[in-house]
Amino acid sequence: MTEIATRFAPSPTGRLHLGHAWSALQAHDFATERHGHFLLRIEDIDPGRARDEHVSGILEDLIWLGLAWEGEIVFQSQRLALYAMALEDLKERGLVYPCFCTRAEIAREIAASASAPHGPDGPHYPGTCRGIPATVADARAAHEAHCWRLDVAKARAAAGPLTWTDGNGMAQRARPEMHGDVVLARKDAPVSYHLAVTIDDAEQAISHVVRGVDLWHATHVHRLLQALLDLPTPVYIHHALIGTASGERLAKRNGAPAIADLRAAGADPGELIEAMRAGRFPNGYRLLDLPDDAPRQGTS
Repeated sequence: MTEIATRFAPSPTGRLHLGHAWSALQAHDFATERHGHFLLRIEDIDPGRARDEHVSGILEDLIWLGLAWEGEIVFQSQRLALYAMALEDLKERGLVYPCFCTRAEIAREIAASASAPHGPDGPHYPGTCRGIPATVADARAAHEAHCWRLDVAKARAAAGPLTWTDGNGMAQRARPEMHGDVVLARKDAPVSYHLAVTIDDAEQAISHVVRGVDLWHATHVHRLLQALLDLPTPVYIHHALIGTASGERLAKRNGAPAIADLRAAGADPGELIEAMRAGRFPNGYRLLDLPDDAPRQGTS
């Protein structure tokens, strides 16, 4: 029998808000109700936004909420060599290519296209750098700023048909091509979310990834990377998100209520957590509907 392990993996780019607490609670309770392990990972690979004080705030908020994690905290910033090894493997197999385009150049090319393909995150990268000969690309990469993109068509052909299991025990077909050639290492950071999270979930032996449905579409890319890197595939459970009464998603950028603010206002953490377990949220907040293509299930 597989040992149950879940994780909560926030980015230290601000204080936790009510939506983070909900996601942490989902992962925590899934593991503890099954006598499993609830782990904590800090995804601090954004050098422009990650802050040590936000790490301290995350720990403070989780302790206040009574959501205890097991073992040592994993920091992505301490695992860059591991990500670099995986990226090098993909380079050697010709499954990634350097992209020298700026955002402005990409936007102009998309605007000039009569029918640019679109995915969940907007228009696909138009593939401008995909056809640059390897010798030319290598020479340019030695002195020009660039990111590394996954050649999704080539990777898809190498991996073949792929599925993963959702919280209902149902097989979901992976369709990573919906994203186009995603970035696996950025110009300003040595690794992207997609590559880092896929490797970390395998290294931490995460059996069930319990996370928000906003990451449902990203799972298609993660399943492809697992196949390419010969990594195990966890069960994926995507829960509904908390939003405002008008249906707006909670986010740091739009002033979502911080856990620290609730604490300062005298909220009782035990009452807050038990209310959320029962599906009750502070006034003005509710669970949002799931996307049309996401599984309807009690645990996602």
